[in-house]
Parts: sequence; structure tokens; C-alpha cells
Amino acid sequence: MDASIIIQIVLLIVGFVFLIKGSDLFVDGASSIASHLKVPTIIVGLTIVAFGTSAPEAAVSITSSLTGNNAMAVSNVIGSNMFNILMVIGVSALLSELLMEKEVLNRDLPFLVGITFLFAIFIVLGWDISSIEGIILLIIMIVYLFFIIRSAFKSGSTNYVDKPKLTTTRSVLYILIGLAGIVLGGDLVVNSASDIAIAFGMSETLVGLTIVAIGTSLPEFVTSITALKKGENQLVIGNVIGSNIFNILFVLGASSAISAIPLDPSMLIDVIFMVIVTIICFIFGKTQDKYDKKEGVVLILLFVFYMAFAIWRNYFPF
Repeated sequence: MDASIIIQIVLLIVGFVFLIKGSDLFVDGASSIASHLKVPTIIVGLTIVAFGTSAPEAAVSITSSLTGNNAMAVSNVIGSNMFNILMVIGVSALLSELLMEKEVLNRDLPFLVGITFLFAIFIVLGWDISSIEGIILLIIMIVYLFFIIRSAFKSGSTNYVDKPKLTTTRSVLYILIGLAGIVLGGDLVVNSASDIAIAFGMSETLVGLTIVAIGTSLPEFVTSITALKKGENQLVIGNVIGSNIFNILFVLGASSAISAIPLDPSMLIDVIFMVIVTIICFIFGKTQDKYDKKEGVVLILLFVFYMAFAIWRNYFPF
């Protein structure tokens, strides 16, 4: 293997480390600041933690949009959302039965299906995501956050963290270092992944759907496995659904608001598959209010099938 390719692979791995560690530091710092300011934990979870776990996708997609790597900007979100549903939920369900919270089942999951359809409609209308459509996605995200935060206050389910984990100075330092890691990691991942794609004859779309998508979804995967070990099985579904909603509304919204993202018509297959996968996730949840081992196996097999198809299509286009 050429030495330059080895260097790019190392830089890709380093980029992922920066992204994931940067996200952790940002969440820890921002959460502590919120505790100092007596911000309710529900708001911390819906904003800071949601942003933190989706920060790698945001960094990669926004950087891709700014540098003209449009295929990677969109394929990263599509691949991440499918990995979250098929592998994060799939593997978690294989390890332990996942119960569905009523709010997630009746509010958040149907909302995810709706915005996934909206994403598909935007693409079919003009084979791109325009700046106006990006702004629409961002507005929907703001309205959604406002609605669920208001619902939390009305239900009286808010509580506060008594003791911050970090001092104010250290919290600010964590936030700054975390953001620097996210930005630097995103830049490294996009540049190195593009070089690797060219070297191996892989399209930007394939790299975004596979290597980059899986790498940027590691925070969700690690968070879910950690939740399982602690017996907090219901958090897995909420983590995945929340992250997927954030990916579409914020990551794609911000990326396309900065610069319109044109799409290759061939990516319609990937969008359709993402819609189907999201609907399957909804059906599995609705039928018995949980995900068990059988459904976990089905989801994992669907992921293997899709990865095989994506690789085959790259080298044998139709």
C-alpha cells in the first residue's frame, strides 16, 4: 500500500478521535455550565447532549458543504441515520430487550418518519436541498424543540442537577477545547476520506455512506451500549430517534442553508432505503412497544444487505 494512503488512513482515524473526544468534552463542559446556571436537565438533554452526539455528523457535513464535497454532506447523514436504526438499535436489541417510552412512540418516532418523508420530497422536487429548504428544516427544529420543552414543563417532569461536575473555568475550557476538536476532526475526516476515495476508486457517496457515517455515529453507539450496561434500556431508543431527528433538521438544514446541496439522482435509492428503514423502525415499535432479539437480527441483516449493495453499486454501476 502506498505510503500516502497509509498517512490518509491514519489522519482519518485521528479525525474520528478528535470528533468523538471533542464531542465528549463539549457535552461535559456545556452540561456543567447549564448546572451552574440551574438549567433544567430536560433542556440540557434536548439541546446540549443532542448537539454533542450529532456534532461529528454536523462537523463533517458542514465542512463538506463549505468545501464543495456535496455528495459526502448528504450521504453522511443518510448513512448515519441508517446505521443508528439498523446497527445501534439492532445490536442493542440483540443484547437486551428495548422497551419504548410512550412519548417517543407516539410523538418522536412519527415525527422522525414525517421529516424523513419531507427530506425525500425536497430531493425529488429539484434533486437538491436548496438554502430555503435548509432554513425550513432549521425552523422546524426550533419549533420541535420549543414544543417538547414546553410539554416537559407542562407535565412537571423537569428537574435540576444539584452539583456541577466541573468548575465554571474548567467548563468553559472543556467547551472551547471540545469545539476545537470537533472542527479540526471534521476537517481531517472530510479531507482524508476524499483522498482515500480517490485512491481506491470509491465515490464520495460510498465513503460518506460507509466509513464516514459509521465513524461519526460512534458516539450514539457508545452511548447506547453504556446505557444498556447501566440498565437504562429506554434511553437507547430516545438517543437514536433524537439523533436522527437532529441529523435531518440541524445537520442537513445548516449544511444546505450555508450552501445549496445538489444531489446525484442515483442517491434517490439511498433516500428511499432510509425512508423504508425508518418506517420499519416505526412498525416494529408500534406492534409491541419494544424491540426484541428477532427484530434486532432483522435490522442487522438489513444493514449488511445495504452495505453490500452500496459497495457493489460503486464498482458495478447500473
